[in-house]
Amino acid sequence: MDLELNGRIALVVGGTGFIGRAIVERLRNEGATAIAAARTVDDGIPLDARDPGSVAAGLATVLDTHGRLDALVVAAAPSARTLDPARHADPEQVLDAIDAKALSFLRLVNAVLPVMTGAGYGRIVGVSGQNAFLTGSVTGSVRNAALIVAAKNLADGVAGTGVTINTVSPGIVAAAPATAVEAGRPGESSPTEIADLVAFLVSPRAGAISGESIAVGHRVRGVTSM
Repeated sequence: MDLELNGRIALVVGGTGFIGRAIVERLRNEGATAIAAARTVDDGIPLDARDPGSVAAGLATVLDTHGRLDALVVAAAPSARTLDPARHADPEQVLDAIDAKALSFLRLVNAVLPVMTGAGYGRIVGVSGQNAFLTGSVTGSVRNAALIVAAKNLADGVAGTGVTINTVSPGIVAAAPATAVEAGRPGESSPTEIADLVAFLVSPRAGAISGESIAVGHRVRGVTSM
């Protein structure tokens, strides 16, 4: 299938990370100009999603260079493995994690929406995680759930404008994901598999999909959700 991404301009924030690198590569393979953005980057633009000034400067650089922005992918957040399990319900850790993930997404989307709605076209995808559907870590659950809820609210706010907003929620991400799925746990997936879904969601082909939260890897086995 031709995803019609040739010549499209996509900004991938967190584009130097484990998942972000795969997304950048996949989009470039589809013919898009995929720009990696991170706090430290060699091939791309510097951008700190926790700093509104840095967000504004990064977006300005993209627009000055390319004249438009067709897609935004937000994969910028510390890995769940970096969270301290002994502090999983510590309000300070929870707030910091929400800022790093959900509020960073919100800053970026708020910055790009005027550009996209003005153009009558745009695709936005946030990378959340299946911890949103699990208990056991207040930090892990809340930071991901907050991103999903924020994205749905934002998607509803721009319904009918030509801009779509969706989230993808991987389980454990591994270079060689296990095929077995344990009861009460999500299935594993690879960065490439996540990138394949993201590439479709940011393509013109996915114009009828917005406000969705899509699991990558088998959604938690033994649990139903609507």
